[in-house]
Amino acid sequence: MSLDRLLGKKIKNDVTNEKGLVLIPARYVLDLNSLELLQQHAIDFTDIILWSDNDVETDSPESLVKEAVHYAQDLFERMKYNKKIPLLEIRNELIPIVQQASEHPDLFQLFEAVKAKDEYTHQHNIGVGVLSTLIGKWLNMDEVEVALLSVAATLHDVGKVRISTDILNKPGKLTEDEFEEMKLHTVYGYSMLKDTVGLSSRGALVALQHHERANGKGYPLGLTEHQIDPLSRIVAVADVFHAMSSKRPYHEALPFFEVVSRMRSGFFGELDPYIVSVFLENLTRNLLGRRVRLTDGRWGEVVYLNPHDDTHPMVKVDQSFVDLSKDLHVHIQDIIL
Repeated sequence: MSLDRLLGKKIKNDVTNEKGLVLIPARYVLDLNSLELLQQHAIDFTDIILWSDNDVETDSPESLVKEAVHYAQDLFERMKYNKKIPLLEIRNELIPIVQQASEHPDLFQLFEAVKAKDEYTHQHNIGVGVLSTLIGKWLNMDEVEVALLSVAATLHDVGKVRISTDILNKPGKLTEDEFEEMKLHTVYGYSMLKDTVGLSSRGALVALQHHERANGKGYPLGLTEHQIDPLSRIVAVADVFHAMSSKRPYHEALPFFEVVSRMRSGFFGELDPYIVSVFLENLTRNLLGRRVRLTDGRWGEVVYLNPHDDTHPMVKVDQSFVDLSKDLHVHIQDIIL
């Protein structure tokens, strides 16, 4: 296939190099720069699958997440009053939407869709469900375990139905007493889920343990490292990423570089380092070819990932190049969709 025939065409799937690095994301319309990148990596153009007029767009992640959030709002409201968890309904109606959203090929479009921008609580439940499902797949978990993870992650905060709405929606910092009540949502959630017929005990542990940290400084039990179930460790990573990326009653969403930096430094407690590394590796490798806005207001395109410092790539701004691993005063503020 000639270059001329590819120019202006939309690709159906991610194009990766021999190491699995995403060179061009799915549904990208090929331009001269992207074709030059493919040539540099010696990609066989005959292997590239193009989007055809017969291909039907799947539901957008925005519409899927919106549908799931509306469903979760009604679901959690019912659980608040009848104190029962309709597990079969959740598995049949809600979880398929969560799993479908997690399969969307454009990672950053998916991240944008799950961010909470106004109402936080229910958007957070769905966001953590989607992100945890995604991480489970990246960790090569089997389908049965991923299915359990999807349910447990979506219900990780179910205990909040027993927390005062004044505390949940408080725009300022919680008092010590209010924070102690907030922490009880882990115990409440565990109590509700362990009595739910048909749910593995590990699902209940996720509700109890998702705020535990490897160094023993989490809550409610102060568990350390291997005392924390692997599913709980996954949900902890998704929980922290979603919370920092979202607008909440008491803070705005953090910029991209700060979210990544805080996750790496353990700002919110010591998370499982392997899960964090897998999550951030998949995140950063999808930066290549992305339009970004820098913290100094300039716009550019990520053209090279530094193998020794993947969160500070090379960015092309107009006709010049900015090496973020050397210019440490400039960072990636936002990913442009």
